[in-house]
Amino acid sequence: MTRFSTADGEFAYLDKGNGQPVVLVHGFASNARVNWLDTGWIDRLVQDGYRVIALDNRGHGGSVKLHDAEDYRLEKMAGDVLALIDHLALPRVRAIGYSMGSRILLDFASRHSDRLERLVLGGIGGTMAKAGLDREPIAAALLAPTLDDVDDPVGRGYRQFADQTRSDRQALAACIRGYGRPVDEAEVSSVSVPTLVAAGTKDAVAGSPAELAAMIPGAEVLDIPNRDHMRATGDKVFKDGVSAFFGQ
Repeated sequence: MTRFSTADGEFAYLDKGNGQPVVLVHGFASNARVNWLDTGWIDRLVQDGYRVIALDNRGHGGSVKLHDAEDYRLEKMAGDVLALIDHLALPRVRAIGYSMGSRILLDFASRHSDRLERLVLGGIGGTMAKAGLDREPIAAALLAPTLDDVDDPVGRGYRQFADQTRSDRQALAACIRGYGRPVDEAEVSSVSVPTLVAAGTKDAVAGSPAELAAMIPGAEVLDIPNRDHMRATGDKVFKDGVSAFFGQ
């Protein structure tokens, strides 16, 4: 991992390959390695001729761990993406997000479309855009003394994932409480970059990608057949769809 610093602390990122830069922004409780390297995304994009830059979001992986929900507001997390691009002196990039990473990039695009060439929003749709998960049971599960103390099934799944990735659970609890904000349709109507919205056809967490795409001018839709929220991440249909979209 390579590192850079902002006023909020130190951030880690992976930087592989050469060519047009593509910035990757991972989902909640994951990190750049788990979301993008282990799923084959980085290798695929490098083979396609891109320079791939995958950020560890604040509170995740090798980046700064903050424990106040206010430190995870969307505008701050989107600001980390801008800080990374500026640190690398990249005038414009392509970007791919997954789940929370897509929500961050959608906020980024509403403010900085001029810094994007193409945008892919994976693992997000109408349900997540309008309401998303009930966040408090997830935060409570992350802060519980042990996994045995967690009864909520959704919270238990996130707690298990956080334990597997050896995450800072206090930071993740602050993050889940801080970043959630419904999509403002008037805000995203200002996005002026070619956009692809992709989600699994069995993804109850994300909901319909077409419903979100309808809010974004000119956005295209990619359905990932028979995949839920977790299994769509590294799916070949997703990768092939992004390659075709980037090749337009």
